[in-house]
Amino acid sequence: MTAAPTRARTGLRYAAGLVLLVASTAVVITIGPADIGVGEVWRTVLAHLGGGERVLSPIRDGIIWHLRLPRTLLAAVCGAGLAVCGVVLQSLLRNPLADPFVLGVSSGASTGAVVVVVLGVGGGAVSLSAGAFLGAVLAFTLVLVLSRLLGGQLDRVVLCGVAAMQLFSALTSFIVLTSADAETTRGVLFWLLGSLSSATWTEVGVCAAVLVVALVVCLGHGRTLDAFAFGEDAAASLGIRVARVRVVLLCATALLTAVLVSSSGAIGFVGLVLPHAARALAGAGHARLLPTSALGGAIFLVWVDTAARSALDPQEIPVGVLTSLIGVPAFVVILYRTRSRR
Repeated sequence: MTAAPTRARTGLRYAAGLVLLVASTAVVITIGPADIGVGEVWRTVLAHLGGGERVLSPIRDGIIWHLRLPRTLLAAVCGAGLAVCGVVLQSLLRNPLADPFVLGVSSGASTGAVVVVVLGVGGGAVSLSAGAFLGAVLAFTLVLVLSRLLGGQLDRVVLCGVAAMQLFSALTSFIVLTSADAETTRGVLFWLLGSLSSATWTEVGVCAAVLVVALVVCLGHGRTLDAFAFGEDAAASLGIRVARVRVVLLCATALLTAVLVSSSGAIGFVGLVLPHAARALAGAGHARLLPTSALGGAIFLVWVDTAARSALDPQEIPVGVLTSLIGVPAFVVILYRTRSRR
């Protein structure tokens, strides 16, 4: 008798989240120096989807369709993806302070991007995003190899991730300080702090596709993640192949993080803070927690990115700076609550 009302409430919660996300997307596109209304946004989108004629001037149409809309959608995808990765890693590693960058993926992506931009590796055939992705994959491979050599326990994975993070951060700093000119250094540092200013429809499509695949994989292991909350031994006693599941989920989150970082740079604290907020709304069950975190992360980053590009207009603030300003106080609260429970 109670299952149907519970499912109904959950469905209403998801529907409300989707409506809020769509409304947020429509509203934030109107924010900026160009005077654009919500009605113009809808008419432009419908026209490009074949549902009407284009009534705006080419300039205003381009501002909506080629600049603001892909940037806003990429912010939503990145926020959702980072939040999902945070949920999985916090559950898998049984660490409330774990986030997508604990595996060293972000630092590896930064090094890959710097190698392409500063050292010119690839001769122009390799883009910044491609270099960042290759660096992220290399960093994660190094973490897996090191943790395997050291026994493969979860604490070893975390320690190897921290070591990889420090290694690639040092490499990035060394390359920038020894090989980059002032202009290149400024551009690279802006990207490293997180930026969605160069968003394209191609990046939106690639990131969204990887997010969907990773979310499906994680939802398929939802009950397994619930079991991991009681420890690996308890999960193994339920017939779960612990080592296999761990590798699958770590690879899924690392791949998703690598793709997102290659498009947006290093945006911190989203994957750390949003899962805790989602747990307060949806509980600890991953069947509800994962979609709730995805919606919350998407809405959060859409508005934070809007503030980053408009607060000091025409100057833009790296979105990673704002997420850190918001995330650090939340991080302190999480630390305090974690300590209080012990």
